[in-house]
Amino acid sequence: MVHELAEYEKAPHECHLTSEQLRTALFIESPALFGHVAEVDGRLVGFALWFLNFSTWRGTHGIYLEDLYVKSEMRGSGLGKALLTELAGECVRRGFSRLEWWVLNWNAPAINFYKSIGAVPMDEWTVYRVTDEALDALGTAGRV
Repeated sequence: MVHELAEYEKAPHECHLTSEQLRTALFIESPALFGHVAEVDGRLVGFALWFLNFSTWRGTHGIYLEDLYVKSEMRGSGLGKALLTELAGECVRRGFSRLEWWVLNWNAPAINFYKSIGAVPMDEWTVYRVTDEALDALGTAGRV
């Protein structure tokens, strides 16, 4: 389903995840990645993959939702909200102060859904990322 999500997000060429990588990340002794799945009639139809972040301003952990996906034929059935409700419950139970994620600017259905549950965009922030050659160059530069 991660590859289905990449297809939906118009970036299938960027998704290199293998089943073995996902299994290892989720089921090692002390995982840094966690997941919830949505199942209907014994069939997996959605998932939420997340990890912990930390707010230095609030002094608590939070959940960063890496991916939320529900198969197209199941969208609108409440499964996406159920997955987010479960993650919000994790935050409440653990005393975390926030649940956050990114959404593509063109994804109007997702944006409308997120706004309907009370999520607000963080428009004053710009996401930065270092990958590939730039990451290698930065990571192998001499230490200061």
